[in-house]
Amino acid sequence: MVVFALTEHMPREQEDLYPEEVGFLRKADFSNEIDEALQIDADITPAILEKLFDDYYHQAIQLQKAYASQIKIIVGVEVDWIRASSEQFITNLLAKYPFEIFIGSVHHVHTRPIDYDHQMYAQALELAGGTEERLFEDYFDAQYRMLMALKPPIVGHFDVIRLKSKDPEGALSRGEGVWHRVLRNLDFIAGYGGVLELNSAALRKGMSEPYPKAEEFLAKGGRFTLSDDSHGVDQVGSFYDRLLRFVKDTGIRDVVVFQQGSTTRDSRFRNIDIATVTAAYLTDIWQTP
Repeated sequence: MVVFALTEHMPREQEDLYPEEVGFLRKADFSNEIDEALQIDADITPAILEKLFDDYYHQAIQLQKAYASQIKIIVGVEVDWIRASSEQFITNLLAKYPFEIFIGSVHHVHTRPIDYDHQMYAQALELAGGTEERLFEDYFDAQYRMLMALKPPIVGHFDVIRLKSKDPEGALSRGEGVWHRVLRNLDFIAGYGGVLELNSAALRKGMSEPYPKAEEFLAKGGRFTLSDDSHGVDQVGSFYDRLLRFVKDTGIRDVVVFQQGSTTRDSRFRNIDIATVTAAYLTDIWQTP
């Protein structure tokens, strides 16, 4: 491994806590690991999330320096577009921390998580009017607002809305309104030079292909990068064998690699260069013991 990008989800506000975070400190005694000043109550709070995120950033920078002679570590963040006010929250976060890269993602529609569990997906479905076609349309509209506002260098799990749907393997072109929005978003990403994440977490979660369905973006001259979306060391590189088979079967010949350098197409990240490697090369090194 030559380059490894570390990213963490951005902190969230009180109304956006996940069920597993409510009552988290009641379920496990982590009180000795969290500053007393942040122990406001027994739930995870925005203040705790902000402290954990700050710890992540500074620890990642320390690791980057400590292992510089062995591996190039890129330090970044995955931002989440939840509502209109997310733009200012994200802008402030990017101003506070000099990240080398960031991933722009959408995990919520009508402020409800759509990839957490079926119950919350159903809440988003109801708020969208009760049909999956309308929910998918609203998801890609939210994504489009995120894309226009942020122009993220990497777009995370482009079609994650499929995960909890009735037919996760179904074609996005099954609904005219959905398909129009998919093509609009892909055109916009290709237009500003964004890169789509080929995300193997979909395979880990039981789907037959990674996010996204890639043929249309490939036809537009779009570029892709690989991601395991790991949330723990046991998931690093998980399902990359199947991911690389997908790359080959789809006809993707080159994959983007972000690396530290002196040139970039994005003036916000002056120390990051974009290179490409062949899919064949990646397959060879993956298969080499």
